[in-house]
Amino acid sequence: MRIPISNDGYRFILPLIASTALFFYLDWCIAGGLSALALLFVVNFFRDPERDIPTQVGLVVSPADGKVVEIQEDTDPLLSDPMVRISVFLNVFNVHVNRVPVPGRILAIRYNKGKFLNAANHKASLDNEQNAVLIESGSHNILVKQIAGLIARRIVCWVKEGQSMEVGERFGLIRFGSRTDIFLPKGSTIDVTIGDKVKGGSSILGKLPGGS
Repeated sequence: MRIPISNDGYRFILPLIASTALFFYLDWCIAGGLSALALLFVVNFFRDPERDIPTQVGLVVSPADGKVVEIQEDTDPLLSDPMVRISVFLNVFNVHVNRVPVPGRILAIRYNKGKFLNAANHKASLDNEQNAVLIESGSHNILVKQIAGLIARRIVCWVKEGQSMEVGERFGLIRFGSRTDIFLPKGSTIDVTIGDKVKGGSSILGKLPGGS
């Protein structure tokens, strides 16, 4: 059975396959073993499994795999009002493909170059390198932030402003450890708590006010 891999991963996987084969061909067993371990890690990191996507109107699904580390009121320059921020921390063993949490249209995309603090740190939402995607979903605007971490050094975003998206569609990834924040309107029903483990595209974070 084929392992589902994000296309972005092949630029790392193919050279590692070649180097592993070469090292073992030259009988450099230690180097070959280390290269093989690196290959297994990279294949695991870039895996991109299919998910069962909830389609009920008004539901908000997690934009990322990981652990909920913060739930608090917050603001952002792309937002006109304070909102509820849910932060999901991704370790290097989580799936790192990001998914759209609600159906809608991409209103704005803003990239800010910043620091590389530990993504589990609350200051990461303010100071780290990040890419913000603002989504218009019905009468609500939802903000998703891809935030680079201590190890991550590359944020990838595949969508463009004006593009229409369905809930659960893939919109990007963050390489090698990161954090994803989602800002929901105040009055949203929140169905997760700090410490919960979630899966991108399938775990329900909550429901928008008015169910739309």
